[in-house]
Amino acid sequence: MKLLFHYCPGSFSNCYALGTESIPQGERSGQPAQTPLREAVLIDPGYMDQAIVNFIEHNEYRLRGVLITHDHLSHIRGLQTLKRIYDTDIYAVNQLVLDYKTILVRDRDILQIGSFRFEVISVPGHSPDSVVFKIDNLLFTGDALSAGLVGRTASSYGGAIQVTALQSKILALPGDFTVLPGHGPPSSLEAERRFNAGIQLYEETKNRRRVFTVE
Repeated sequence: MKLLFHYCPGSFSNCYALGTESIPQGERSGQPAQTPLREAVLIDPGYMDQAIVNFIEHNEYRLRGVLITHDHLSHIRGLQTLKRIYDTDIYAVNQLVLDYKTILVRDRDILQIGSFRFEVISVPGHSPDSVVFKIDNLLFTGDALSAGLVGRTASSYGGAIQVTALQSKILALPGDFTVLPGHGPPSSLEAERRFNAGIQLYEETKNRRRVFTVE
């Protein structure tokens, strides 16, 4: 599986593309092998430019879908260009993204998109629709989790919801994973378990809160 890490300068965000290796069509249909079939998916197209198109076209990929971690403009703006080029499905928590109809996803869904098998993990807080997409040892975390940080939230309650979900659903995953965030450099799940300053600050603040009892 090939991974394209693409920085979107206009929105300071990351877009990712995954592509399969060649799969002879005969292996799927029982017919004699023909032209190799390759498939790709995009995650969070904040910006659509020649580099992404080249990745798809030069590798002769069929674009099977676009996955949206959350509906913020810096992660979806490229859909306007993408949909003019490719007729492909959009997978998101919201029914509409930039007025495009989507295939709805929810927590713990398993998405079989061509050769790709994603698990959907809901991590609300930064936005109500924030999800992480898990495939093999990769975690596409959007803005919920990045290198050393967690997503901004509008309230301390939203922050608590987000960190609780991260701790119970993401950090608790067995083994190590590569964390591919919506902004900033990649990280590892083990590094975030040990050193994430956003989660550490939340825990320190929680431990300092006063506990009121009724006698």
